[in-house]
Amino acid sequence: MAEGGKSENRARAKAGTMPGTLPGTLPWPGAGARAAPGLAGPRAEFLLASKLRHWAADEVAADRLFAWLAVAYGCGIILYFTADHEPAAWAVLALASACASLAVWLRRHHAAFVAALGLALMAAGFAVATLKTAFIRHPVLRHAASNVTVAGHVELREESQHTDRFVLRLDRLDGGRIQADERPVRVRLSVKRGMAPPPGSFIETRALLDPPLQPLKPGAYDFARDLFFQRIGASGFARGPIKIVTPPATQGVWARADALIQQMRDAIDARIRAVLPGDRGAIAAMLINGRRDAIDQHLYDAMFVSGIGHVLSISGYHMAVVAGLIFFVFRAGLALVPGLADRAPIKKWAAAAALIVTAFYLLLSGNQVATQRSFIMIAVVLVGVLFDRPTVTMRTLTIAALVVLSFAPEAVVHPSFQMSFAATLALIAGYEKGSLRLRSNADSWWGARAALWGINEIIALTLASLLAGLATTPYAAYHFHRIAPYGVLANLLAMPVVSAWVMPMGILGVVMMPFGFDAECWRQMGYGIEWMDGVAQWVASLPGAFGRVSSFGAGPLLLATAGLLLLGLLKTPLRWSGVVLAVLASVWAARVPSPDVLIANDGRSFALRGGDGRLAFHHTGADTFAMREWLAADADERDVHDGSLGQGIACDRSGCVGRLADGALVAYAMAPDAFEDDCRQAVLVVAMRPAPTGCAAIVIDRDLWRQRGALALRRTADGFLIESARPAGFDRPWSPAPPHPDANAVVPIGSLRDATPQPEDVEADQ
Repeated sequence: MAEGGKSENRARAKAGTMPGTLPGTLPWPGAGARAAPGLAGPRAEFLLASKLRHWAADEVAADRLFAWLAVAYGCGIILYFTADHEPAAWAVLALASACASLAVWLRRHHAAFVAALGLALMAAGFAVATLKTAFIRHPVLRHAASNVTVAGHVELREESQHTDRFVLRLDRLDGGRIQADERPVRVRLSVKRGMAPPPGSFIETRALLDPPLQPLKPGAYDFARDLFFQRIGASGFARGPIKIVTPPATQGVWARADALIQQMRDAIDARIRAVLPGDRGAIAAMLINGRRDAIDQHLYDAMFVSGIGHVLSISGYHMAVVAGLIFFVFRAGLALVPGLADRAPIKKWAAAAALIVTAFYLLLSGNQVATQRSFIMIAVVLVGVLFDRPTVTMRTLTIAALVVLSFAPEAVVHPSFQMSFAATLALIAGYEKGSLRLRSNADSWWGARAALWGINEIIALTLASLLAGLATTPYAAYHFHRIAPYGVLANLLAMPVVSAWVMPMGILGVVMMPFGFDAECWRQMGYGIEWMDGVAQWVASLPGAFGRVSSFGAGPLLLATAGLLLLGLLKTPLRWSGVVLAVLASVWAARVPSPDVLIANDGRSFALRGGDGRLAFHHTGADTFAMREWLAADADERDVHDGSLGQGIACDRSGCVGRLADGALVAYAMAPDAFEDDCRQAVLVVAMRPAPTGCAAIVIDRDLWRQRGALALRRTADGFLIESARPAGFDRPWSPAPPHPDANAVVPIGSLRDATPQPEDVEADQ
């Protein structure tokens, strides 16, 4: 009877009359007979909706949502950084507690619990960022102090092509009429090349101090925020001789330990330079002790154009190489002891050794914020080995992200964090989906030869470089306004040598240095660096190697990030929706309109876009940093010393004038007698001093840019759309509100349109 029923069902299936199906159709379109006319559309829609519901149910299963906890946590931190003023700690703690309580209350209702848990994680991220800022809050200089005496301990020294910099933890600050609430704890000073004092020393000098640098254009990187979380409240220049003096009090234990590590770094640096002069020694020192140094500008540019500039700063890659080498060497050495591998957990011993050595490398490399994040990620993996947990999984990446963001919530807006986690997410997703786990067929002669020749390894390395490169492209384009078209080629040629030769020789050199046999290690390390430099310069010379990208706002970047998360975290075919978001982000980024006028936050530099579509510049100061940033953000290949930068702007002793693409006149008034003509003829007047009342033109004067920071103006049919680096009412610890908060008092009402992003403007979110 049962067999008869099965036969009958099979017959019905062939005829297209299975129970629950429509006559003339099969359970899934395309599986056999053609659907009856007029019924295929509704049936297909029903089946597609059913499939989508099935995929969605799979994605929200209990074991699939853990990775999204870190995403929600990070979103809460991002929301914190978009606030106009500092949130109240009691309010964010109350909100986080309420959201957590709601999640506990809804724990028996799956869908509601998932939503409440995500909301609780967002509130927790917002609260952690608020508390971190409150914990490290320190004074920030608001006004320039031209002649002050500073004394304190040198904590960090950096060397560059033209100047050196050092971070000074202040013990005394005299002069300059600096108010008590803006006396910085740490300052960063620049000196002439080779004049920076050694770390750990106590010095005294005279200095010019400036407030931390604000964004150079709306949407640009916030240097002041970065310095604030490094606990640096001012920057400037040493104006007199630097005297190394006796500290006023005995150093504590931590200060003596820091001085000892700095002396070790200096000794390693000096030894490397003695064996490897020039750029090879500078790069070798960067890889070992993390000390930034000057290398040839052409080589420096080639490294970043080719896509291997990440080698020059110690990051997750360096930490992973060091940890991997130590783990392999210790485990292999212990395995050579007869019977030890059967009696003892040598894998865990190797992981513990790698963790200790990596922690030492963290201290030796300067213990910078980016290096700390990398160490936390590696430590999570090694601790997983110690506790017999899988290491290369999304769960490990999620835990690492949660730990990093809990200790350093400011990392979420830093390019190193974004690029590191984007690349790791892409690699783990590729590994889990099998694209990086190629296998050769050893049963065939071709499979055996392929394995022998290492073809699979080469293909896997190529795919890994491609995945990591694609994942980090949106962040490189957003922060640095460039992409590396040949990045996969450069990384494929250079990074195996760095991993298998340069870094092992460097580690061996550090080990052999106390015994006096390190010279050959440094020389061998130098040969590998020469290969890397040659690859960088060759790739940078290829046609189209410098992929310049015009600046775009945070909106396209967030959309691209959402696409990357969908591609990496989803398991069902729904993940391909991430490709759609990535394409939309690319289109959005390409359609963001360029500004027609740019004004620096000190008014000393301004630029306007002429009829040729390129920016013309006027600059009255010695610092060209803003001009370099503007050129890069405009995808302009010209150098700051290019003579064509000033074409289109005519100047005399009273001021300058230039024309926009539509022929409208823009004036830059430097003297009071320039206002009469400028206000009558120009549509926009940029002034170094307060403008007189009754000016017919739109006026951007000193009071406005002091309140709103750098400005970007875009010409519209009814005037100008103005976007500012400091929105009205902005008051954060790293960028306190100016003394006079009424930024619009000098501008006639109705003459300017607010730059709040509108959908039709396709502007970037700030």
